[in-house]
Amino acid sequence: MATDAAQGQTAGEYIQHHLHHLQKNFAFENVTQTSIIDFGLFNADSVFWSILLGALGCWLLWLGARKATSGVPGRFQAAVEIMSEMVENQAKGVIHNAKSRKLVSPLALTVFVWIFVMNAMDLLPVDLLPIGWQIATADSHAFQRVVPTADLSTTLGLSVSVLLVCLVYNVKIKGAGGWAHELVTAPFGAHPVLWPINLLMQIIEFVAKTVSHGMRLFGNMFAGELVFMLIALMGGVWAWQFNPLTGGFWLGVGHVIAGSVWAIFHILIITLQAFIFMMLTLIYVGQAHDAH
Repeated sequence: MATDAAQGQTAGEYIQHHLHHLQKNFAFENVTQTSIIDFGLFNADSVFWSILLGALGCWLLWLGARKATSGVPGRFQAAVEIMSEMVENQAKGVIHNAKSRKLVSPLALTVFVWIFVMNAMDLLPVDLLPIGWQIATADSHAFQRVVPTADLSTTLGLSVSVLLVCLVYNVKIKGAGGWAHELVTAPFGAHPVLWPINLLMQIIEFVAKTVSHGMRLFGNMFAGELVFMLIALMGGVWAWQFNPLTGGFWLGVGHVIAGSVWAIFHILIITLQAFIFMMLTLIYVGQAHDAH
Protein backbone atom coordinates (compact mmCIF):
# COMPACT_ATOMS: atom_id res chain seq x y z
CA MET A 1 0.00 0.00 0.00
CA ALA A 2 1.10 3.56 -0.60
CA THR A 3 1.53 4.54 3.03
CA ASP A 4 3.77 7.47 2.13
CA ALA A 5 0.99 9.00 0.08
CA ALA A 6 -1.19 8.94 3.18
CA GLN A 7 1.34 10.89 5.23
CA GLY A 8 0.72 14.22 3.56
CA GLN A 9 2.40 13.56 0.23
CA THR A 10 0.75 14.20 -3.09
CA ALA A 11 0.74 11.50 -5.75
CA GLY A 12 3.55 13.26 -7.60
CA GLU A 13 5.67 13.59 -4.46
CA TYR A 14 5.08 9.94 -3.62
CA ILE A 15 6.29 8.78 -7.05
CA GLN A 16 9.24 11.18 -7.03
CA HIS A 17 10.30 9.86 -3.64
CA HIS A 18 10.19 6.26 -4.88
CA LEU A 19 12.19 7.15 -7.99
CA HIS A 20 15.14 8.48 -5.96
CA HIS A 21 18.09 6.19 -5.33
CA LEU A 22 20.10 5.77 -2.18
CA GLN A 23 23.26 7.54 -3.36
CA LYS A 24 26.75 7.73 -1.95
CA ASN A 25 29.68 9.93 -2.92
CA PHE A 26 32.85 7.85 -3.34
CA ALA A 27 36.08 9.82 -3.00
CA PHE A 28 39.59 9.19 -1.71
CA GLU A 29 42.98 10.89 -1.58
CA ASN A 30 45.64 9.87 -4.08
CA VAL A 31 49.00 8.47 -3.01
CA THR A 32 50.59 11.91 -2.75
CA GLN A 33 47.61 13.18 -0.73
CA THR A 34 47.67 16.40 -2.69
CA SER A 35 44.19 16.14 -4.16
CA ILE A 36 40.95 14.25 -3.87
CA ILE A 37 39.89 11.82 -6.59
CA ASP A 38 36.11 12.10 -6.75
CA PHE A 39 34.17 9.46 -8.64
CA GLY A 40 30.89 11.25 -8.11
CA LEU A 41 27.61 9.77 -6.98
CA PHE A 42 26.73 6.13 -7.45
CA ASN A 43 23.47 4.37 -6.64
CA ALA A 44 24.27 2.30 -3.57
CA ASP A 45 20.92 0.51 -3.56
CA SER A 46 21.34 -0.71 -7.14
CA VAL A 47 24.86 -1.94 -6.39
CA PHE A 48 23.76 -3.72 -3.21
CA TRP A 49 20.73 -5.46 -4.71
CA SER A 50 22.60 -6.38 -7.91
CA ILE A 51 25.38 -8.09 -5.95
CA LEU A 52 22.97 -9.78 -3.54
CA LEU A 53 20.70 -11.07 -6.30
CA GLY A 54 23.68 -12.12 -8.42
CA ALA A 55 24.93 -14.20 -5.51
CA LEU A 56 21.43 -15.64 -5.07
CA GLY A 57 21.24 -16.60 -8.76
CA CYS A 58 24.66 -18.27 -8.66
CA TRP A 59 23.69 -20.13 -5.49
CA LEU A 60 20.49 -21.43 -7.10
CA LEU A 61 22.43 -22.68 -10.14
CA TRP A 62 25.05 -24.27 -7.88
CA LEU A 63 22.31 -25.91 -5.82
CA GLY A 64 20.73 -27.33 -8.97
CA ALA A 65 24.08 -28.74 -10.12
CA ARG A 66 24.85 -30.14 -6.66
CA LYS A 67 21.54 -31.98 -6.42
CA ALA A 68 21.70 -33.35 -9.96
CA THR A 69 21.10 -37.10 -10.13
CA SER A 70 21.01 -39.63 -12.93
CA GLY A 71 17.59 -40.82 -11.83
CA VAL A 72 14.23 -39.11 -12.06
CA PRO A 73 14.91 -35.39 -11.43
CA GLY A 74 12.98 -33.35 -8.96
CA ARG A 75 11.11 -30.22 -9.95
CA PHE A 76 13.95 -27.86 -9.12
CA GLN A 77 16.55 -29.97 -10.93
CA ALA A 78 14.21 -30.31 -13.91
CA ALA A 79 13.76 -26.53 -14.05
CA VAL A 80 17.53 -25.93 -13.99
CA GLU A 81 18.08 -28.59 -16.66
CA ILE A 82 15.37 -27.10 -18.88
CA MET A 83 16.98 -23.64 -18.60
CA SER A 84 20.44 -25.04 -19.30
CA GLU A 85 19.27 -26.97 -22.35
CA MET A 86 17.35 -23.96 -23.63
CA VAL A 87 20.40 -21.72 -23.39
CA GLU A 88 22.69 -24.34 -24.90
CA ASN A 89 20.34 -24.87 -27.86
CA GLN A 90 20.13 -21.14 -28.48
CA ALA A 91 23.92 -20.85 -28.26
CA LYS A 92 24.41 -23.68 -30.77
CA GLY A 93 22.21 -21.87 -33.26
CA VAL A 94 24.22 -18.65 -33.00
CA ILE A 95 27.78 -19.64 -32.04
CA HIS A 96 29.17 -22.50 -34.10
CA ASN A 97 32.50 -22.62 -32.27
CA ALA A 98 32.15 -25.44 -29.72
CA LYS A 99 35.14 -24.23 -27.72
CA SER A 100 33.63 -20.75 -27.35
CA ARG A 101 30.31 -22.22 -26.23
CA LYS A 102 32.00 -23.79 -23.20
CA LEU A 103 32.34 -20.27 -21.80
CA VAL A 104 29.57 -18.37 -23.56
CA SER A 105 26.73 -20.81 -22.72
CA PRO A 106 27.28 -20.68 -18.92
CA LEU A 107 27.74 -16.92 -19.22
CA ALA A 108 24.41 -16.57 -21.05
CA LEU A 109 22.67 -18.81 -18.48
CA THR A 110 24.06 -16.68 -15.65
CA VAL A 111 22.93 -13.50 -17.39
CA PHE A 112 19.41 -14.91 -17.85
CA VAL A 113 19.04 -16.00 -14.21
CA TRP A 114 20.63 -12.83 -12.84
CA ILE A 115 18.43 -10.47 -14.85
CA PHE A 116 15.34 -12.57 -14.08
CA VAL A 117 15.82 -12.34 -10.31
CA MET A 118 16.59 -8.62 -10.53
CA ASN A 119 13.45 -8.07 -12.61
CA ALA A 120 11.42 -10.18 -10.19
CA MET A 121 12.03 -7.65 -7.41
CA ASP A 122 9.37 -5.59 -9.14
CA LEU A 123 6.76 -8.09 -7.93
CA LEU A 124 7.33 -7.15 -4.29
CA PRO A 125 4.94 -4.56 -2.78
CA VAL A 126 6.17 -1.10 -3.69
CA ASP A 127 6.55 0.11 -0.09
CA LEU A 128 7.70 -3.13 1.57
CA LEU A 129 11.50 -2.83 1.46
CA PRO A 130 11.67 1.00 1.31
CA ILE A 131 9.64 1.25 4.53
CA GLY A 132 11.83 -1.42 6.11
CA TRP A 133 14.88 0.65 5.21
CA GLN A 134 13.28 3.80 6.66
CA ILE A 135 12.58 1.96 9.91
CA ALA A 136 16.12 0.56 10.04
CA THR A 137 17.69 3.98 9.48
CA ALA A 138 15.11 5.87 11.58
CA ASP A 139 14.73 8.25 8.65
CA SER A 140 11.25 8.64 7.21
CA HIS A 141 12.71 10.29 4.10
CA ALA A 142 15.36 7.64 3.34
CA PHE A 143 15.50 6.52 -0.28
CA GLN A 144 15.60 2.90 -1.44
CA ARG A 145 14.94 1.38 -4.88
CA VAL A 146 15.06 -2.38 -5.09
CA VAL A 147 14.75 -3.09 -8.82
CA PRO A 148 18.32 -2.80 -10.17
CA THR A 149 17.24 -3.18 -13.80
CA ALA A 150 15.04 -0.08 -13.47
CA ASP A 151 18.30 1.85 -13.04
CA LEU A 152 19.94 2.89 -16.31
CA SER A 153 23.43 2.66 -14.82
CA THR A 154 22.86 -1.04 -14.07
CA THR A 155 21.54 -1.99 -17.49
CA LEU A 156 24.21 0.01 -19.32
CA GLY A 157 26.83 -1.58 -17.09
CA LEU A 158 25.57 -5.00 -18.16
CA SER A 159 25.55 -4.04 -21.84
CA VAL A 160 29.08 -2.58 -21.61
CA SER A 161 30.22 -5.86 -20.05
CA VAL A 162 28.76 -7.70 -23.03
CA LEU A 163 30.59 -5.28 -25.33
CA LEU A 164 33.89 -6.10 -23.61
CA VAL A 165 33.24 -9.83 -24.10
CA CYS A 166 32.56 -9.17 -27.79
CA LEU A 167 35.79 -7.20 -28.16
CA VAL A 168 37.77 -9.99 -26.51
CA TYR A 169 36.30 -12.58 -28.86
CA ASN A 170 36.93 -10.36 -31.89
CA VAL A 171 40.62 -10.36 -31.03
CA LYS A 172 40.68 -14.01 -29.95
CA ILE A 173 38.96 -15.38 -33.06
CA LYS A 174 40.30 -13.04 -35.74
CA GLY A 175 43.59 -11.96 -34.20
CA ALA A 176 44.52 -8.35 -33.49
CA GLY A 177 45.63 -7.77 -37.08
CA GLY A 178 42.61 -9.47 -38.62
CA TRP A 179 40.17 -7.49 -36.49
CA ALA A 180 42.00 -4.23 -37.18
CA HIS A 181 41.79 -5.00 -40.89
CA GLU A 182 38.06 -5.66 -40.56
CA LEU A 183 37.50 -2.37 -38.72
CA VAL A 184 38.81 -0.33 -41.64
CA THR A 185 37.60 -2.45 -44.58
CA ALA A 186 34.02 -3.38 -43.63
CA PRO A 187 31.36 -2.70 -44.69
CA PHE A 188 32.21 -0.57 -47.76
CA GLY A 189 35.45 -2.14 -48.99
CA ALA A 190 39.23 -2.06 -48.64
CA HIS A 191 40.03 1.12 -50.59
CA PRO A 192 42.18 3.41 -48.39
CA VAL A 193 39.84 6.34 -49.01
CA LEU A 194 37.04 4.36 -47.34
CA TRP A 195 39.02 3.41 -44.23
CA PRO A 196 37.91 6.39 -42.07
CA ILE A 197 34.28 5.90 -43.10
CA ASN A 198 34.42 2.17 -42.37
CA LEU A 199 36.01 2.77 -38.97
CA LEU A 200 33.37 5.37 -38.11
CA MET A 201 30.57 2.98 -39.11
CA GLN A 202 32.06 0.22 -36.99
CA ILE A 203 32.28 2.50 -33.96
CA ILE A 204 28.70 3.65 -34.48
CA GLU A 205 27.57 0.02 -34.72
CA PHE A 206 29.27 -0.97 -31.46
CA VAL A 207 27.92 2.08 -29.63
CA ALA A 208 24.38 1.63 -30.99
CA LYS A 209 24.26 -2.05 -30.07
CA THR A 210 25.55 -1.38 -26.57
CA VAL A 211 23.21 1.55 -25.85
CA SER A 212 20.11 -0.17 -27.28
CA HIS A 213 20.98 -3.37 -25.41
CA GLY A 214 20.90 -1.57 -22.06
CA MET A 215 18.11 0.91 -22.86
CA ARG A 216 15.67 -1.81 -23.92
CA LEU A 217 15.85 -3.58 -20.58
CA PHE A 218 15.81 -0.33 -18.60
CA GLY A 219 12.83 1.11 -20.47
CA ASN A 220 10.61 -1.91 -19.95
CA MET A 221 11.44 -2.37 -16.29
CA PHE A 222 11.19 1.35 -15.49
CA ALA A 223 7.75 1.52 -17.10
CA GLY A 224 6.60 -1.54 -15.16
CA GLU A 225 7.82 0.00 -11.91
CA LEU A 226 5.86 3.19 -12.60
CA VAL A 227 2.66 1.20 -13.18
CA PHE A 228 3.10 -0.56 -9.82
CA MET A 229 3.55 2.84 -8.15
CA LEU A 230 0.35 4.16 -9.71
CA ILE A 231 -1.52 1.07 -8.57
CA ALA A 232 -0.06 1.48 -5.06
CA LEU A 233 -1.55 4.97 -4.86
CA MET A 234 -5.01 3.44 -5.05
CA GLY A 235 -4.15 1.30 -2.02
CA GLY A 236 -3.02 4.35 -0.10
CA VAL A 237 -6.41 6.03 -0.45
CA TRP A 238 -8.19 2.82 0.55
CA ALA A 239 -6.01 2.16 3.59
CA TRP A 240 -6.63 5.52 5.23
CA GLN A 241 -10.13 6.38 4.00
CA PHE A 242 -11.93 3.07 4.44
CA ASN A 243 -15.45 4.31 3.87
CA PRO A 244 -17.72 2.60 1.31
CA LEU A 245 -19.86 5.73 1.11
CA THR A 246 -16.96 7.89 -0.13
CA GLY A 247 -15.71 5.40 -2.69
CA GLY A 248 -12.52 4.54 -0.85
CA PHE A 249 -13.68 0.94 -0.51
CA TRP A 250 -13.92 0.54 -4.27
CA LEU A 251 -10.49 2.07 -4.75
CA GLY A 252 -9.20 -0.60 -2.41
CA VAL A 253 -10.89 -3.32 -4.42
CA GLY A 254 -9.48 -1.81 -7.59
CA HIS A 255 -6.02 -1.72 -5.99
CA VAL A 256 -6.11 -5.45 -5.24
CA ILE A 257 -7.52 -6.42 -8.63
CA ALA A 258 -5.27 -4.12 -10.67
CA GLY A 259 -2.18 -5.09 -8.69
CA SER A 260 -2.88 -8.80 -9.08
CA VAL A 261 -3.59 -8.56 -12.82
CA TRP A 262 -0.52 -6.43 -13.50
CA ALA A 263 1.70 -8.70 -11.39
CA ILE A 264 0.55 -11.77 -13.34
CA PHE A 265 1.14 -9.99 -16.64
CA HIS A 266 4.47 -8.65 -15.38
CA ILE A 267 5.76 -12.19 -14.82
CA LEU A 268 5.74 -12.52 -18.62
CA ILE A 269 7.56 -9.20 -18.99
CA ILE A 270 10.34 -9.96 -16.53
CA THR A 271 10.92 -13.37 -18.11
CA LEU A 272 10.79 -12.05 -21.67
CA GLN A 273 13.19 -9.19 -20.94
CA ALA A 274 15.70 -11.57 -19.35
CA PHE A 275 15.41 -13.86 -22.37
CA ILE A 276 15.82 -11.00 -24.87
CA PHE A 277 18.91 -9.67 -23.09
CA MET A 278 20.40 -13.17 -23.05
CA MET A 279 19.64 -13.73 -26.73
CA LEU A 280 21.16 -10.41 -27.75
CA THR A 281 24.24 -11.33 -25.73
CA LEU A 282 24.55 -14.57 -27.69
CA ILE A 283 23.92 -12.81 -31.01
CA TYR A 284 26.51 -10.09 -30.39
CA VAL A 285 29.12 -12.63 -29.25
CA GLY A 286 28.24 -14.74 -32.29
CA GLN A 287 28.80 -11.75 -34.56
CA ALA A 288 32.28 -11.43 -33.08
CA HIS A 289 33.02 -14.88 -34.51
CA ASP A 290 31.91 -13.90 -38.03
CA ALA A 291 34.36 -12.47 -40.55
CA HIS A 292 33.29 -9.81 -43.02
